[in-house]
Amino acid sequence: MRAHWLQHVPFEGLGSMEAWLREKRYKITRTRFFESEDLPHPSRVDLLIVMGGPMSANDEQTYPWLTREKEFLRQCIHSGKPVLGICLGAQLIAHAMGARVYRNRDPEIGWFPVQGVPASDSSFFSFPPTFEAFHWHGETFDLPPGAVLLARSEGCEHQAFQIGRSVMGLQFHLETTPAAVLEILTHCRAERVPSKFVQSEMAILGATAERYKAINDLMAQLLSFLTRDAG
Repeated sequence: MRAHWLQHVPFEGLGSMEAWLREKRYKITRTRFFESEDLPHPSRVDLLIVMGGPMSANDEQTYPWLTREKEFLRQCIHSGKPVLGICLGAQLIAHAMGARVYRNRDPEIGWFPVQGVPASDSSFFSFPPTFEAFHWHGETFDLPPGAVLLARSEGCEHQAFQIGRSVMGLQFHLETTPAAVLEILTHCRAERVPSKFVQSEMAILGATAERYKAINDLMAQLLSFLTRDAG
């Protein structure tokens, strides 16, 4: 099976998902939009992962490849492929499927609690009633038509959604590792302007190994759920 992922900046990688994919014996390929716009045919992809980045889903004039990326997302979604979008990736899925992406009331940067929204049936992923996740975003999105809300937080109403059986967008990060946190702090430090939902670097870097394990384990559960129909 082939897992293809879309990378928007060099410093945002798969994090804990890479180990999960290798354990499940996926062949891992990627498109680095900062180098090339080459994309596989959707029929050759068994799982698509769309990562984050500091740009906006609305920035087609600055990043013309966003238009092609969103068309590729629509093709994969309409063909029934499992698709997971994280942070910018979730915003791109929402925008590609007809929803608005815009500035959130407040940026969210750091470790903050998220509340799971009870799923109506087993075809939707169930998050814990409350869990802590890593956040780094300034924008949010409306829910796309047909999407079901799966999680919210005090700082952002739309934290996670699911479309159909196997398309999910997460505004927060469950794949984060200590190395990933250092990378985003290094490259996006200027975005960390103190406010209600922006933590200090000390608080961000003070996360325990148990905290990382909790979010990485939840990500593994989510990936297993998305790929449950895979042969």
